[in-house]
Amino acid sequence: MSDAVPSAPAGRPPRLRATSITISTARPHEQAHFYARLLGGRVTLEEDAAPGDPTGITWAQVKPPAGEPGMTINLEHEREWTPPVWPAAPGEQRSTQHLDVQVDDLEPAVAWALECGAREADVQPQDDVRVMLDPDGHPFCLFV
Repeated sequence: MSDAVPSAPAGRPPRLRATSITISTARPHEQAHFYARLLGGRVTLEEDAAPGDPTGITWAQVKPPAGEPGMTINLEHEREWTPPVWPAAPGEQRSTQHLDVQVDDLEPAVAWALECGAREADVQPQDDVRVMLDPDGHPFCLFV
């Protein structure tokens, strides 16, 4: 195996757009409804595992409000789900990504997130950012 870095293709690169994120969870349908409520979006898909599917994967999807730009959040069942620990701790499950959610006013946004079912993380490293945990333990940040 070579450690050589491939060279960039000649000409213009193809158009690439990140449009969604897929989050593993023990409860995709419940998480979808949490994020739809939190972000004012809409649950556009809720699938159960196909009969006889040995994986038991269920799936749900949240899109932004109709006509508004934004990212799609996909929620995929993970049979071996273990909530991440934030901030990371030796030997514990780590979060490998999180959502950043811009808000107009931090305190009302925190209150809304709490009402939707989130909780505040124990560690808050910045005054103008609030680290929150969704009902399944995924961190997300509210920021001004």
